[in-house]
Amino acid sequence: MTHRFPIKEIALQAGMGTATVDRVLNGRAHVSPQTRARVMAAIDELTQQEGQMSARGRRVFFDVVVEAPTRFSREVKRAAEEVLPGVSAAVIRPRFVLGEVMRDDEVLATVTRILKRGSQGVCLKLRDTPLMRAAIAELTAAGIPVVTLFTDIASPARLGYFGLENAAAGQVAAYLMDLSLPKGPGTILATQSNLGFLGEGARADAFAVALRQLRPELKIISATGGSGLPHDTAQDVMRVLRGVDDLVAVYSMGGGNRAIDQVLSNLGHAPHLFIAHDLDRENKDLLLSRCIQYVLHHDLHTDLRNAFHRLLRHHRLMPADTVDAPSNVQIITPANLPRETRRA
Repeated sequence: MTHRFPIKEIALQAGMGTATVDRVLNGRAHVSPQTRARVMAAIDELTQQEGQMSARGRRVFFDVVVEAPTRFSREVKRAAEEVLPGVSAAVIRPRFVLGEVMRDDEVLATVTRILKRGSQGVCLKLRDTPLMRAAIAELTAAGIPVVTLFTDIASPARLGYFGLENAAAGQVAAYLMDLSLPKGPGTILATQSNLGFLGEGARADAFAVALRQLRPELKIISATGGSGLPHDTAQDVMRVLRGVDDLVAVYSMGGGNRAIDQVLSNLGHAPHLFIAHDLDRENKDLLLSRCIQYVLHHDLHTDLRNAFHRLLRHHRLMPADTVDAPSNVQIITPANLPRETRRA
């Protein structure tokens, strides 16, 4: 197999030994599909970084670990790669671990690999669990700084959180409900991907409090646990909508919105309002087709840039003259969809 990167560089990017990489590149036996895929991904990452590698400055490795549906993790990876050329303080080499649902043993294996090969920083989008808090403490004790992305983890050891101001997003959703829905009673479906994500929990809590103040006659029912994946989300939504005949709105905090829309159609529900989160391709299409009316968004590029800058400041590669702050909520409609995302 031809390639333009030294085996040592590919091995360092993949977090594997040079002998393993050599077996993959030369098509030898006893190589698992997962190992082959990781080596191919490492070569692709090196190709993406090639332009930046010519920049002067210290080389640092950052590990980005994201538990999310592919439609969102793909947006995160793309945003990170687009941000890197503008970071001049160092040559950042990102290594991505992306999973739709990450079991405890997968998280432990990932942390073990990072500890073994070393890292100058770790960016995490994972559920808040005792295991994850312990992992952050272990990484920090080993001198590897950790920041959280898009959803926080309740660990005093992490350097900072970079993502949406989630409580404010829940309040905005309640405001839009009050503004848009006709007066009178009704039921609102609120969906979360998993109770372990603190960001979605903050949205849900703030939404419930604000809506109770604005429209106490409205009832909220919750569907939780589908991980934003189509089949599991659809099953949860069908279960909680059993017997509901007055659905007036949906607030989807955890994704899987095409599946939710299909369930609503199958059950004969036509809610006045559907509010979702994040401008991934699925939500853009649903927004343009008027299946959803609002997307509450935050700029992934800004979040990732700020996270990288915070890690660089930790290593004193940037001046400590900036303040970490959560992202503001952007209300996106078909009328103000960012130009580069509109379909021709």
